[in-house]
Amino acid sequence: MIKLSKRLQAIADMVTEGYVTADIGTDHGYIPIYLIQTGKISRALAMDVNPGPLERAREHIQRAGLEDRIQVRLSDGFAALKQGEAECAVVAGMGGGLMLRILKEGGDRIQDMKELILQPQSEIASVRAGIRELGFEIRDEDMVKEDGKYYPLMRIVPAEEPEGSRKSPEQLQMEDMFGPVLLAKKHPVLLEWIHREKHINERILEQLPSNEKARRMEVEEKVGLLDLAVFRMNKDRKQ
Repeated sequence: MIKLSKRLQAIADMVTEGYVTADIGTDHGYIPIYLIQTGKISRALAMDVNPGPLERAREHIQRAGLEDRIQVRLSDGFAALKQGEAECAVVAGMGGGLMLRILKEGGDRIQDMKELILQPQSEIASVRAGIRELGFEIRDEDMVKEDGKYYPLMRIVPAEEPEGSRKSPEQLQMEDMFGPVLLAKKHPVLLEWIHREKHINERILEQLPSNEKARRMEVEEKVGLLDLAVFRMNKDRKQ
C-alpha cells in the first residue's frame, strides 16, 4: 500500500468514492494508485504534460500491478481527456495562474465533471474568484501544514446559481482571500496561517518608508482583512 504525504492524503480524502478520477499533472502517479489500492475508486487516468514525470508514474503503476485500472496519458491539462470520461478531476501542486489557464482551456471537458479537487500553490484568492467566473462553487475546503508550508485545497462543483449574485463585494473579497468553507469551519490551520501572515505584514509595515504611500495602503488593507478574519472566527467560536 502506497503511503501519501500529508498534502496528498488531504487531496485523496476529498475525492468522492466511486468517481472515475483524472489526475491532471499526476507527477509520480501516487494519488490514483492510492485511490485504487484503498478501493475508493475503480478506475483512474494519470495525465501529465511532461514525459519524464509521466514515465515515473507509469513505472509506479506497473510496480503496483494497476496497468489495467489506470490509464497513463501525455496531456497538456485536459487536452487528452474525452468529454464524460471522468467524473472527478484532481488538479494540484501548481501555481494558481497555470491552474486557471488549465481550467479555462478544459472547456466542455470540465463542465460535465461532478467535482474537481484543486490545490493551488499560489494566487489562492485569484483561483477562488476564477472558478466562480467559470460557473463553479466551492463545496468543501481543507487546509494542511506540512514541512512548514500551508496548503489550502478545495472541492468545487457546478454552481446551481451564479455564486456572486447572493453576496456583497466585501463578503466575496473575504471568502476569496480566506475560503468560505474554511472560515465557516473556523479551521485551526487557517487561523494559524492568518496569524503568521499578520505578523509578516506588520513587519513589512514597520520597515516601509513613510513616503511609499501606495504600498503602505496596500499592506494596511491586507492587515485589516486579516484582523477582521480573526475577529469573525473568534466571535463565531464564542457564540
